[in-house]
Amino acid sequence: MDKLPVRWDLDSLYEGGSESPAFARMLEQLQSDIRALADSLNEAGQEVTASQLTGWTNQAQSIMARLREADSFTGCLMAENVTDRRAIGLNDRIRNLVAAFEGLMTRYDEALGKADDALWTRWLAEEPASRVAFYLNERRELAKEKLSPEQEALAGDLAVNGYHGWGELYNTIVSLARFEAADETGEKRVYSAGQLDNLLSHADRTVRAAAFNVWEKEWTRQEDLCADALNRLAGFRLKLYEHRGWDSVLKEPLQMNRMSEATLQAMWQAVEEGKPALVEYLKRKAKLLGLEQLDWHDVEAPLGKSVRKVGYEEAASFIEEQFAGFSPDLAEFTKMAFEKGWIEAEDRSGKRPGGFCTSLPVSGETRIFMTYSGTASNVSTLAHELGHAYHQHVMNDLPPFAQEYAMNVAETASTFAEMIVSDSAVRAAQDREEKLSLIEDKIQRSVAFFMNIHARFLFETRFYDRRRQGLVSADELSELMEKAQREAFGGVLGEVHPHFWASKLHFYLTEVPFYNFPYTFGFLFSSGIYARAAAEGPAFAERYVNLLRDTGSLTVEELAEKHLGVRLDDVSFWREAVALSVRDVEQFLEMTADQA
Repeated sequence: MDKLPVRWDLDSLYEGGSESPAFARMLEQLQSDIRALADSLNEAGQEVTASQLTGWTNQAQSIMARLREADSFTGCLMAENVTDRRAIGLNDRIRNLVAAFEGLMTRYDEALGKADDALWTRWLAEEPASRVAFYLNERRELAKEKLSPEQEALAGDLAVNGYHGWGELYNTIVSLARFEAADETGEKRVYSAGQLDNLLSHADRTVRAAAFNVWEKEWTRQEDLCADALNRLAGFRLKLYEHRGWDSVLKEPLQMNRMSEATLQAMWQAVEEGKPALVEYLKRKAKLLGLEQLDWHDVEAPLGKSVRKVGYEEAASFIEEQFAGFSPDLAEFTKMAFEKGWIEAEDRSGKRPGGFCTSLPVSGETRIFMTYSGTASNVSTLAHELGHAYHQHVMNDLPPFAQEYAMNVAETASTFAEMIVSDSAVRAAQDREEKLSLIEDKIQRSVAFFMNIHARFLFETRFYDRRRQGLVSADELSELMEKAQREAFGGVLGEVHPHFWASKLHFYLTEVPFYNFPYTFGFLFSSGIYARAAAEGPAFAERYVNLLRDTGSLTVEELAEKHLGVRLDDVSFWREAVALSVRDVEQFLEMTADQA
């Protein structure tokens, strides 16, 4: 087999990167088509016809797909090189196109509302509207809860250089941040944020503690800029919600995730019930590391002095093999993604931190971004992002409106894929130490989703309460974060991460408010699906694909009822999912009982 590429191929999409003539032409055409749709909608009278609705819907879907493609492509360019100023400029242009499109979509919603109920019912019953009926009904109903089309369009236009501009400031801050730390040989070097983030889980406590000090110090240096950005983002949202007559800051994220507050509360209740087991795990881990209690940078530290590094090609082969045991189609797709250079994995400076998968619906492709350094966690991340990519792959033949699935179910396929690989790795472990390390890596994800994500949710909820009263200082933000972390982690940590609010990209994303609880939802929802897959074997693969294809056409409660036969607003489903994580902890405690 030829050596797998570790840098992604963006030229196969639009040759020349941020200088691509083909991409520039695509943006020009997009701008022209947005104007054409706007003109057509503006010419609409007080009554609309089925033919007009079909034409506008087809145009809107075409524009939406190309906007997502453009946004994904520039996002990739900025992620691989945080100093690519031309890409940043393109991103700003696309933001303006998105704002223009979203503004005219308020006109589109108004047109949907003009259709009388009889016409609406007849139109939705026929092709092509019938294939996207759920999305169309959703838009028509949601429009009734918003401002007038003119006001919503104005808010969208002003948001480009206001709301979204403050969100983009994070990328500028990251590009200017300098993380200088000693490497394993003791020599000082400058790391990218992504590289230093990997050092925070280094096996040597001296290395990770030093890296954490550098991390906190640099984010402290940037705290005023970060506090400005976060305050303005929250202020914009709160003022817009106020004008819409929305009381709860959770209204928008719950709508976006197509879930009820009853489901959210049932999920958090089950999580709280499962936390005592994780507290015991963290206490045992402290003992195994020879510590009185864990500090923040110890939580993800590997156990054992020698943790096997997994080469990129070995990881690829292992992931493909394990996926094949569940679904040959998933394995074939994964093989293609590795070989065609859809994955940016190289460990180099200049990259932004974190990992993501982004879809390019016009090209029918996806791209995965991460910084691979050979840890078990890296292998899990790779599987996770490939799960995202497969989810998009099985939906590529659906109309764009039917591909608009929410973040919480987006995390389902990714976490499911991660579970396949993690469980297989445990079974394939070559000795006790490796098995323990891999079980612990699984538990780490439970800690992340039950504790770390919950801390983010608690922080953000309280921050918005405080923000209603005025600007929140950097010191107050750190105080809120520290309190949330101590509460979410059951008081088991020593030193925490007060500037997590400054360092975490998720707080600065403008497309999705409360970019936290959907992760926990996805983890637990996929746990329930995984249990059924384990029980049914390969026969479940087709049902799984059908579930994924429905994620853009049902609420999460409807999705669970149709494909799993369960109620999500009942805590019992979530308890069953949490129990899988608790069993991992019990196995870990049993394997380490002689070392306690």
